[in-house]
Amino acid sequence: MQEFVRQFYPNAIESGTFVQRTLDVLKNEYGLHPSQILLAHSICSDDVNAIAYPEEGRQMLGPFNLGGLDGYPFVGLTGMAAFAHHVPDDGAALIFYAPHIGVTAQGELGKILRVGQPAPSSCCGAAVAALQQVWDGVELPASPPDDNYQQYSLVRILQAQRERILAAKYPLQEATEVILEASSERIDHMIRNTSFTGKYIFVVSAVIINGDRDFGSHQELRRFERLDLETKEVVATHTF
Repeated sequence: MQEFVRQFYPNAIESGTFVQRTLDVLKNEYGLHPSQILLAHSICSDDVNAIAYPEEGRQMLGPFNLGGLDGYPFVGLTGMAAFAHHVPDDGAALIFYAPHIGVTAQGELGKILRVGQPAPSSCCGAAVAALQQVWDGVELPASPPDDNYQQYSLVRILQAQRERILAAKYPLQEATEVILEASSERIDHMIRNTSFTGKYIFVVSAVIINGDRDFGSHQELRRFERLDLETKEVVATHTF
C-alpha cells in the first residue's frame, strides 16, 4: 500500500516519524524539550486523524485544537489568542496544520477502508462533498447556514479555484492543495494579529495521507519555519 501513497505523495513519511523528526529539529537546533512546547494543531475532526505520536511527542503540552473540517483553522483570532497566551515563558509555540486525504490498498484516492466497515468510504468526506458541489455548479446562499457553516466555507474556498481544480488530473488531490493554501493564508493572518508568550514560534504544515485500517497514516512536509516573535517574519526554515 505504501507504493500507492508514494505514487501521489512521493515525499511522504510515516506520521510517527514525521513528529519525531520535527521534535529532533527543535531539540538539536534550539535545545527545546517536548515539555517546553505547546502544540496547536489544525487537522480535520475526522476520527481517523488520531496521529500516532511517539513517546517523546506525547510529552508536548496540548494539543490546542485550531481546526475543523479538513483542517481549516476555523477558531479564528479568538482561538489563536487563547492558544498564544498559554505558551510557556521559556518555551515555544508549535503550530501544525494539515488537510487530509485517503488512499486505499487498491490505490483509490479519496477513500479508505475504516475499522468495522465492509467497504471503503470517503476521506476527507467533507472535501469530497465540497468538491462534488463545485463540480455540479451548486450555487450557495449569500450567507452561511447556522447549522453547516464549516462545510459552506470549504465549498466557497474550492469555488474560488474551480477551473484549476477541475482541470487537474486528480481533482480531489488538487482540492486538498487549495484547502492547504487557504489554511496557510488564514494561519498567517491569525499569527500576525496575535501576541505570543514564550521564546519561539514554529509553523509546520503538511498533507496527511490516511490509509486503510491498521495501515496508519503518512505526512508530506510542506512548511517548517521559525517566525520572529515580534515581527512574525520568517527567520529560519527547516526540513528533514
